[in-house]
Amino acid sequence: MRILVIEDNPKVSDMLERGLVEQGFSMVLAETGYDGEEKATHDSFDVIILDVMRPDTDGLSVCRNIRQAGVATPILMLTALSDTSDKVSGLNAGADDYLVKPFEYEELIARINALFRRSDTTEATVLTHHDVSMDLARRTVIRQGKAVDLSNKEFMLLQYFVRNPERVLSRTAIADKVWNLDLADDSNVIDVCVSTLRRKIDKPFAPPLIHTVVGTGYIFSADGIPQ
Repeated sequence: MRILVIEDNPKVSDMLERGLVEQGFSMVLAETGYDGEEKATHDSFDVIILDVMRPDTDGLSVCRNIRQAGVATPILMLTALSDTSDKVSGLNAGADDYLVKPFEYEELIARINALFRRSDTTEATVLTHHDVSMDLARRTVIRQGKAVDLSNKEFMLLQYFVRNPERVLSRTAIADKVWNLDLADDSNVIDVCVSTLRRKIDKPFAPPLIHTVVGTGYIFSADGIPQ
């Protein structure tokens, strides 16, 4: 699950990141409301966690702007305000759920999972391209009618490929969008993961779907590299 956290407090964001990564989630941080709106409207996430009390811009306005941009991703608001009127304001702004600080971490995870399950009715949980089918809820992959067993890292990488077919994806973009990594120039972490994914998703089948674009990155396409 890929989660956008819009939070300006480093202590809170660090705590959230440690816990979310432990659960196998991928977290992307936006420290300002404006950055959060930009990321939410130009990228794909499964859940958005939004801190209402912000120094730069009101969290309710951030939520409204995200919704007005047509983004349907579930939004969980975090706030120190516990009055019913405050909760209603958040829900009216477009939030799907509301969690009051301080909160138990187990409750946060439960709320996130509940929002993800609930979103199944509004956003397809099965992604397909060519002869590959991914069930995001069940975390299963099928190619040509055969199940493909992937690790969590391989599943996240394939999901990014399937969401972005026929596009050349740089190693830097893959590292950032899939795992929120700041990729060093000499790092081969992306190439290693792509190699293991190829052995499972490409080698037993035809045609190959993952193609190397020399000097740039990769493209996910049944037609190969565009000329």
